[in-house]
Formats: sequence, C-alpha cells, structure tokens
Amino acid sequence: MAEAAPSPEEQAASIQKIQTLLSSKDDTSRFVGLALLKSVLDNTPELRTNEDAIATLWGSISQKFLDRLIRTGSKQQPPKQDANDMLDLAVSVLHTFAVLLPGAAGKESKMVGRIPQLVECLLHCSKDTTRLVLETLLTLVSQPPGAQIFLAISDLSPLTEIAPSQSLTLDVLLHAFLNGTALSPPPDNLLAKVDSTITTLVSSFKGTDAITLLNFLSTLLPRLSDSYLPPNPAWLPQLIKYIHLLATSRPTADGREAFTNLSAALLELYPIQTPALLFTSDDKNLLIHLLLIDIRSTLPTLLSLLNSPSYTQISHRLTSAYNVVSHFIGYLLRALDSESPSISPSTLLTLRKSIAETMSLTVEYLRDRWDASVAGAMGLHPDARTEPATSSLAGAHLTLAWDSKSSERTVSEDPLILAAIRALAIWVREDDGEVLRMETAGLVDCLLELYGNKDGKLDFRRPVLAALEGVVAERKGREAVVSQGGWKVLSDDLGNVLMQSAPESESESESENGVGRGLEIVRVLLAITEGEEGGGTREEWMDLVTKVAGWYVPEKNQNVKAVVVEFWVAVLQLVTAILAGAHSGLWRRYKHSISAVVGIAEQLKGRVSGDEGLEEALEDARATLAGMR
Repeated sequence: MAEAAPSPEEQAASIQKIQTLLSSKDDTSRFVGLALLKSVLDNTPELRTNEDAIATLWGSISQKFLDRLIRTGSKQQPPKQDANDMLDLAVSVLHTFAVLLPGAAGKESKMVGRIPQLVECLLHCSKDTTRLVLETLLTLVSQPPGAQIFLAISDLSPLTEIAPSQSLTLDVLLHAFLNGTALSPPPDNLLAKVDSTITTLVSSFKGTDAITLLNFLSTLLPRLSDSYLPPNPAWLPQLIKYIHLLATSRPTADGREAFTNLSAALLELYPIQTPALLFTSDDKNLLIHLLLIDIRSTLPTLLSLLNSPSYTQISHRLTSAYNVVSHFIGYLLRALDSESPSISPSTLLTLRKSIAETMSLTVEYLRDRWDASVAGAMGLHPDARTEPATSSLAGAHLTLAWDSKSSERTVSEDPLILAAIRALAIWVREDDGEVLRMETAGLVDCLLELYGNKDGKLDFRRPVLAALEGVVAERKGREAVVSQGGWKVLSDDLGNVLMQSAPESESESESENGVGRGLEIVRVLLAITEGEEGGGTREEWMDLVTKVAGWYVPEKNQNVKAVVVEFWVAVLQLVTAILAGAHSGLWRRYKHSISAVVGIAEQLKGRVSGDEGLEEALEDARATLAGMR
C-alpha cells in the first residue's frame, strides 16, 4: 500500500525540525538539515507549490554554508566521497530552489550570488551534478540580475572546456549574452567577453564536428548589435574551417542546418572578410553545391508543410541557403572581373548550370505559393477556401487556401520568400539567360504586389527592382510589366522618392537606400521606354513628366550628396526618353511641363560642375528637351 501523505501538522513539524537544524551553529547539523530538506522537497509535491513555505525554508539556509560546501567539494584533491557528497547536496538544493522560489526571491543576491561558485565547481562535478549545475545556471542567467553577475566572472574556462560534451553549456552562454545586452547600462566588457569566449570555444571544439557550436553562434551572432561584435575577429578563419570540414564529411541533416545558418550569419555580419574565406578554391565550392541541392530537393514538398510544426525550422534553413547563394553570386561576379579568377572555368560552368536550375525551380515554387495564397483551389467559393479546419495534429488551420495559418508566415511576411526573390533577382539581372528571364516574367504580378506592400515588416522593393531589371531586358518581359500595371506602380514610387530627396527631408528617401531605389526604378522604366515598339510613348506615361515638372529644385546653398544629384540627372534623362518617344502632338499638349523640366535642367547645371559624365548627360537632356518646345 502507498504511504499516506503527511498531515498538515506533521508537515509543519517536519519543516520546524529542518529549520532548527539549518539554524544550528554546527556544520554537521546544518548538513543533516540540508539533506533532510532535499528529501522532503523531493517527496512532498504539495510543499513544492507552497510559495510561502518555500521562501521560509530558503531563508533558513546560510549562503555562507552553501558556499563552503561547494568550495570544499571543489578543491579537495584528490576528491573524497564526503567532499563529493557536500558538492552534490549543495548543487542539488540550489537547483531545487532556483526552480521553486517565487519570482523576486530567485533574483535576489542570495541566489544569483552563487553563480561564480557554480561556474568554478564545474570541472570537479560528477556527470549528474554537472547537469544540475548547468540547469541551475541556465535558470539564473535567464534573468538580467543573474546575467549581470555571470558576465562579471573573469574566467569562464570551466564552462568553455566542457562545452563540446555538454551542449547545455552553450544555452547558458547564449542566454547570458543576450540578457546582458538588455541590461541598462550594458556591461562595459561585453564585447571583450563575447570575443574571448568565442575564441576559447572555437579552440575547445577542435577534433569534433562542432555542430552544436555552429548552431550556437548562428543563433547568437545575428542577435548581437555591432557594438558587441569584434570588427575583425581572429576566430573567423577557424570557424569557417569548421564549416568546410562539416560540408565535406557527408553531413547529417543537423550538420547541414548548422553550416547553412552560420554561413549566412557570417556573410551578413562580416561581408568583407567572409566571402574570401568561404568561397575561394574549387573544393570549397562544394558548400554551394550542397546548398543548391538542398534547395532543389526541399522546395517541391515545402508548400505541403506550410502549416506543419517543422516549417519554421525548414524555412529558416532555406532562407539562409538563399542568402548564402546571393552572396556567392556577388562574389562570383567580382571574381570574374578580377585579373586572376579564383574559380576554374569548368567549375564555373557547373555552378552556372546548377544555379540556373535552382532558380528555375524557385520561380515555380514562388508561383505556386503566390497562387495558393491569393486564390486557393479554383472553382470554390472563397468561404470554402479560407474557413479553418481543426485536427488533433495541426489544430485550427487553413485548408484549401494553402497559406499559413500564422499571420507572421503569410507570403508578404515570410523571410523565405524575400530571400528567394533576392537570390533570383540577382541572378536574373546579372545572367543573360533568356529562358529564366521569361520564366521570371511570369511572376510580375506577384512581384508588383509585393513591391507595393508597404505595411509589412519586410521590404521587397529593392529585390523586386533587381528582378524587374533583368526581366525588362526581354521584349516579353517589358510587355508583362506594362500589362500588369508596373509602370504606374514604379513611376508613383519614383515620384515619391524625387519629392522626398530634398536636403531637409527626414524620410527614408533622403538616405542612400531611398535614392538608390530611385536609380533602380529609373533603369527599369528607361528600359521599358527605350524598348517600346510601334506607337512609342504611351499617353499615361506622361503623368511622370507632369510630376517631375512640378518638382521644386532645392536651393544651391543646400548641400546634397553626390548620389542624390546623380539621381536627379537620371530622372531628367528618363523624362527626356519618354518625351523623345512621344509624337509631336503630345509635345504641344505638354509644352508647359516641358518648359518647366528645361528650367529644372538649367538649375541643376551648377550642381554637376566638375563631373564630366553628369555634365554631358544633363546637357544632352537639356538640349533635347529645349528642341521640343
């Protein structure tokens, strides 16, 4: 028969006895009280939920006695059984109270002040006690007070030495660093602490597959601001060696995920140093081949996983893969322009074929994903496509609409879609493959819709413009952009960029990013204008001429960046091309606008002095426009 639970009176007497023993001046009595306390807590579930009783018992324990137990158990060499028992008991009690103490009590110095001793004792613990120490530390550093004390420890080597065999160590470091950045003010030594810790970890993982280390860093590094990252870390080359070793050793699914995510993170954080280390030499381009294969093998089934629990992890890996491919294409273009390319012609040919095949499949996936999100199953009433269904596995979820039940993973909010479009856009713009450009032209409706999605968290405008720049290089591509209303979408945005490019503007278009977007719009619209066959300029395009004519040119005494002046001249070149393609009847109807644009060109003369290229372009535009009046 099961033993009857103690009555409230018996429980109170037991607690009183424990408190008496813990309050004794005799260490032996204290030790007995601590052991009895642990036994009672482990075997009395109702006591564990009594916050008042837990707080009272915690208050009865001497923090100096706990420290002494940990210190004695850690420093006795060679270790003896009684010393091990002291360490095990002290750690076990701390572990229990770290979990059970009510919120505020767990953040007080009596608890978080034990963090240094817990770190120091790690190298002397048994396997089970090591796990308890790490679990206790993880609980404590998950709060800012604990993270602050943890980051003040000068020597974290007991943690970094056991990290290869104890993955929980990396969780402790992750939470400590991230919570450290949230402190106000943050620790002065946080950058140095991050740098030194990663250095020792990279050294500790030599001879291992380093998967847990790569996962840890791919999570930590992107979440740290630049002020906490070393600008040129000494550990970067060795870390990339781990990536290459993993990529060339028949990696498991976990291994592929680890090196993919970290490669993407390092390319974003260290875009100057990383490409040369990650992409040089033919054997190392195995990494790119693996990423392209992963994309091609995963995309065909990805839509069916959209509402599964695994989608977040899979899409994050593919997002990283696409981002790495985007960086690689940029590296490839720079390498081809150099006098001594680092990639052999045979490897280049193989890569080009593999990238083109991957991008073709990407177009197919984007088309399917977009159609499913906006149309669902054809022929059904909208209610039938969007009404949620409920199952024991997936819960309430959308069925035939095939879009995510989570608003954070809809097409316009899915980072995977942005990364895929960015990689596709760079390749379509830089590679002259006509077939892929025509395939991408079939996405124009989707691209333009995403371009105009200004309320979402993700900004698709620059990637879409890069894709359109490649698409409009082909006649059918230009026709697709115009037929889908692309001229109006882009010209409206161009007008906004122009109006907001004055020096006193505080909008995003004042920045180089905004003006850079304006220059890309000009390139797309100029290609459409110059490639228009038959009737020439369409009358609806003349609205852009009117907008530019109404633009107020900033005074000469207002300083503007050179790229802004370049943008202004490019807009005038576009207007000139639009008018040059128009028939003389339109010139007469728009003569006032033409005169205003000529006046703008005259005002800009002083802005371009000293730049022969801009001077020539501006004068050509001015002279051409003047001849139309």
